[in-house]
Amino acid sequence: MGKRLGSGQFGTTYVCIERATGQAYACKCIPKSKLVTEGDVEDVRREVAILYHVQNQPNIVNIKDAYEDKEHVYIVMELCTGGELYDTIIKRIEARGVPYSEKDAAEMAKVIVRVVERCHSLGVVHRDLKPENFLLSNNDEATAELKATDFGLSCFYKGEGMSRHCGSPMYMAPEVIKWRPGAFIMAKRPPKYGPEVDIWSAGVLIYALLCGFPPFYHRSHSTKEIFKAVLRGNPTFAIPPWPSISDHAKELVKWMLNPDPSKRPTAHQVLCHPWLSEGLTYLEPLPPVVLTRLKQFTSMVKMKRMAMKVIAESLREEEIRGLREMFQAMDTDRSGTITVEELRTGLRKFGAQLSDTEINKLMEETDIDQSGEIEYGEFLAATMHLSKIDQQENLLRAFEFFDRDGSGSITLDEMLKACEELKMSREEVESMMREVDENQDGTIDYNEFVAMMRKTQTHGLSRRDILDGHAGLTEMEIGSQSFRDLMLTDM
Repeated sequence: MGKRLGSGQFGTTYVCIERATGQAYACKCIPKSKLVTEGDVEDVRREVAILYHVQNQPNIVNIKDAYEDKEHVYIVMELCTGGELYDTIIKRIEARGVPYSEKDAAEMAKVIVRVVERCHSLGVVHRDLKPENFLLSNNDEATAELKATDFGLSCFYKGEGMSRHCGSPMYMAPEVIKWRPGAFIMAKRPPKYGPEVDIWSAGVLIYALLCGFPPFYHRSHSTKEIFKAVLRGNPTFAIPPWPSISDHAKELVKWMLNPDPSKRPTAHQVLCHPWLSEGLTYLEPLPPVVLTRLKQFTSMVKMKRMAMKVIAESLREEEIRGLREMFQAMDTDRSGTITVEELRTGLRKFGAQLSDTEINKLMEETDIDQSGEIEYGEFLAATMHLSKIDQQENLLRAFEFFDRDGSGSITLDEMLKACEELKMSREEVESMMREVDENQDGTIDYNEFVAMMRKTQTHGLSRRDILDGHAGLTEMEIGSQSFRDLMLTDM
């Protein structure tokens, strides 16, 4: 194994070299000890099966092979080294020295929708389309391809509909958010959703490509507020640059973001829409603010990922084991989830005396996706969010990673040094500093850093991210103080 590409609670990805050819690949190593439930095991099996199923398709990352031994599962995949979707746009535009235009957005949109069309034609629904899951294959603009990756939440679709709550809040379709056990008590059977969820997510991406930010962004960064915005619908097309964007582009985005999934286009219909079939002629530059917004959007995600990596790497297996055992003790029917009744029984077992109202509130706040049950990832995120394991020593450790001289504040030079491996420009780092530096004194102190970490930034975080340890330790504003007080005081 070579350079570590990413590290988390449930898996670490490395660069690996095939001895026979010298070819570099990405190898995701998943310890079997961290696959807690049957659902976790099935998720890994399904991810591998889908990667094989979509192998050798255009603009989709290829799997090389999958292996396992007594302790690990290894998924070896094509290595993409050119950066993520928004990075791709920024690099290409700056390298060309030509203003970002609607034509550029249309080119990227066409690739995204072609991936969706290809997946759907093969009976696969991705369910987690977001900027981080589109990578550039290499750094050579002449040969690089944009590739879809991370099929960890994907599933085979056979027409019967899906009901699992998954995805990244900023990109989740309203029908995924609305469905939850108990919300449709009068219905004979729970509603299901279909491949239309990918069309919605692609529509969110295209909206952001055109104006620089997602349609359902909320300044509080609260998952609950983002969900409310998605369910309200009505993304704005009134603020700049929308008045100067073509009618065809706006028409297509509105069609894809129709709250009624039955009224959304198929991927094929999107590709046949005039904006994508003729949109490459829209050469009029978009306002510079669009590219600036994309840079700010991308920079903040990168800083948080770096901090979360420091935190994730600092957690010892024995610390996680206690939380895992606690979850298993409460999950009495071994279903992989905790129901409200199991939560009530478990809390009493741990000596907590809460009213039904308090238990229901705790359930609501911990159940991030509003499924009516607490999954292991939600439990881990909640219990680690405010526990001694996470809040003090690990946030401080992450802060010290940036504060190289131990002065108690992060300077621009320190931030530039820390961000070298992310290949961020000075302009991007300065923009990120301004976003976090609340008192505008030119540095980031510990309180400002913690405030930044406690914002959810949910545009890039899915339940899969929580399970992979790239998010969730301090990400979710889920009000889990009760778990800390009631269950972690002696840990």
